[in-house]
Amino acid sequence: MKSLDGAAAVLDHGGSLGRAMALFPNAPQPFVDLSTGINPHSYPFFELPATALSRLPEAARARELADVAASAYGAPSAANVVAVPGTQILLPRVASLASPGKALVLGPTYAEHQRAAAIVGHAVMEVDDFEALAGADLAIVVNPNNPDGRVIERKKLLGLAGRLRASGGLLVVDEAFMDVGPRAESLAGDVGQGGVVVLRSFGKFFGLAGLRLGFALADALTVERLQAQFGPWAVAGPALEYGIRALADVDWQAEMRRRLADDSARLDALFGRFGVAVAGGTTLFRYIRLADAAGLFSVLGQRGILLRHFSGRPHVLRAGLPGGDEEWQRLESALADWAQQRDDGA
Repeated sequence: MKSLDGAAAVLDHGGSLGRAMALFPNAPQPFVDLSTGINPHSYPFFELPATALSRLPEAARARELADVAASAYGAPSAANVVAVPGTQILLPRVASLASPGKALVLGPTYAEHQRAAAIVGHAVMEVDDFEALAGADLAIVVNPNNPDGRVIERKKLLGLAGRLRASGGLLVVDEAFMDVGPRAESLAGDVGQGGVVVLRSFGKFFGLAGLRLGFALADALTVERLQAQFGPWAVAGPALEYGIRALADVDWQAEMRRRLADDSARLDALFGRFGVAVAGGTTLFRYIRLADAAGLFSVLGQRGILLRHFSGRPHVLRAGLPGGDEEWQRLESALADWAQQRDDGA
């Protein structure tokens, strides 16, 4: 089987078409980028008020966004919400809420959590045993998990939060994909008791990653500490307007959840036709374990179809959703080519 080590040096994260072109310079354009978990069916564009660009954001609009976000995510109140330009910028700031000590990350998962905890002084380890997190000063759980879709029950997370709170520790739950997860397992409604920070991403579910908008949900004092770090005007005017409208649009959200469920089932069936079993994921991405993961990644990449691979896990791939009929057809054709090469070599 081909090694993915060389490719891993080029593609550290999904979503970089520049890196994809460096890796597959002769691939047909445009790329079908399935390397992210971003919704290909974005929230509808609308005309922004001119003041969203020409004036500094008004404090009243920021408060309105916090109100809408609290309602959408199930936080106790707007006082438990801080809005920021994307959740990525939150990671080291949230990690620094716990005094430097032992940070444990439930893995395998999104690698940026380890990096963020390390740069603020924690000794970081990835563990695969949930119970081991009780010994942390800072415990981090991605729920649903990226890339395999694993879900930890709310009851278990609350028990862990209580143990950490008693010892002065902090639990961080990254719910970037909870919009398409089992929302009853969210800890958003529990942040008021302290010792828990929940991260929520706007751009993934709403398909507007370039807008850069995210949220931390926490007790009111922790929210004040985080807001003080960002100061006024943390969220740009256009992001405020899109956040307020989209988070309040419950009809669009319900319909999109149905559409994504249909699309992910269609993707599973397409992979299955060519002998690729889907092992997990969410309705925004599918998780694949395959002996010939390197071969599949390479053949599809050469045909302009970009999946997500992971350094150190050569048998694993993640696939996002195609965005339209042409992308579905290109993926089907590329999978057929790969299956033919596999069968010819058998």
